[in-house]
Amino acid sequence: MTDARNTPANTGRDTRFKPGNPGKPKGARSRATVAAEALLDGEAEGLTRKAIDMALEGDTVALRLCLERLVPPRKDRPLAFDLPPINDAKDHPAVLASVLEAVAGGDLTPTEGQAFAGLMEQHRRAIETADIVGRLEALEARNTK
Repeated sequence: MTDARNTPANTGRDTRFKPGNPGKPKGARSRATVAAEALLDGEAEGLTRKAIDMALEGDTVALRLCLERLVPPRKDRPLAFDLPPINDAKDHPAVLASVLEAVAGGDLTPTEGQAFAGLMEQHRRAIETADIVGRLEALEARNTK
């Protein structure tokens, strides 16, 4: 038995929410965005100049706004610290120990240390794979004689 309170006409649900409805097309903008763009149209240069002037006068919020737009925060940086030579997979523990020391000493952030350790793991796998391929080729050459 259907309750009259739960019918689509009474719940405010209509064809907009049917499964398979693709929703808004890509690039569609809301009415508020379109209205704001219409108000600011042609005023961008003046507003930018005003924000810069306020920043130069000492307004810290305007200064932060200008700096955030001009110089975005860096997501990563080049790493410069001493590493022992890496010739084979046996050298990796010493390299990872130096990375751990750099993190402990504050030269690297823990996130940077973890990223570097991941690179070292990929390097170790590449060395081991090349070593296994070399051994396999040597075995195959010995068996074909």
